[in-house]
Amino acid sequence: MTITDTKIADLYPTRSGERTEVLDRPGPVVHGTAADGPMDAETLRHYEDKGYLLIDQLITPAELDELRAELKRLSTDPDARADERTIVEAQSDEVRSVFDVHRTNAVVKKIANDPRIVARAEQLLGSQVYIHQSRINYKPGFVGKEFSWHSDFETWHAEDGMPEPRAVSISISLTDNYSFNGPLMIMPGSHKKYISCVGGTPEDNYKQSLVMQGAGTPDPQTLTDFADEYGIDVLEGRAGGAIMFDSNCMHASNGNVTPFARSNVFIVYNSVENTCVEPFAAPAPRPEFVGSTDFSPAGS
Repeated sequence: MTITDTKIADLYPTRSGERTEVLDRPGPVVHGTAADGPMDAETLRHYEDKGYLLIDQLITPAELDELRAELKRLSTDPDARADERTIVEAQSDEVRSVFDVHRTNAVVKKIANDPRIVARAEQLLGSQVYIHQSRINYKPGFVGKEFSWHSDFETWHAEDGMPEPRAVSISISLTDNYSFNGPLMIMPGSHKKYISCVGGTPEDNYKQSLVMQGAGTPDPQTLTDFADEYGIDVLEGRAGGAIMFDSNCMHASNGNVTPFARSNVFIVYNSVENTCVEPFAAPAPRPEFVGSTDFSPAGS
């Protein structure tokens, strides 16, 4: 199945106006119930309210070792480094991310289709899910750069044609996340508001945005207002644990100036009832390795 040119009303306009606008998000965040999957009602309420949930230990020590071995191998493999799916830091030339790993890497493919993850995503989204994007993120000690504040959905809507924020990301920690080595930061509750950003989308914007977020980044005053209203949660956790968060959460991470790397496997699940159409605010869709057009259900 692939992207179609079906016309869908744009409920989340962005990158077209002259000033930033904050819009209410219509519809639910959680589409399933406690009876639909492994998570209880309290966990689902927390996700509905805060936009994220923590899983203390998702994968086994053996699985963690296996994923860490792939993390190391991919960062040093010359063929992998030369592939367009590998993004390197602009200054240090260290690997920043390797995309499309659920299709190119057998170890990640297995975990991406694992019922422990897929069942949670299906419960949150209320349907079968497919993998919109996957990557291994590296944030090596001393040189790992920051990710600016942004909503993933704003980018996926504008540049990939995702109609609604009926998607969830999971970050599986391959290293310990400390408060000081660039962990994920989320403004809890921010997922219930949508920031319509100013400025257009440059051609082939992904080449810049995968290295450093540009188009689709909210202005400082709006971010300040959000931080004042929602606060900032710094999400620490041990290797082998995971964070699941709503696609519209305002999130970021600091650079890593410590000796301790912060790396993770990152997988995006989108509802099969929310498949992508033509981009809403970009001249053309991003490449397949960034936004998949294979809508086959995960885990099947």
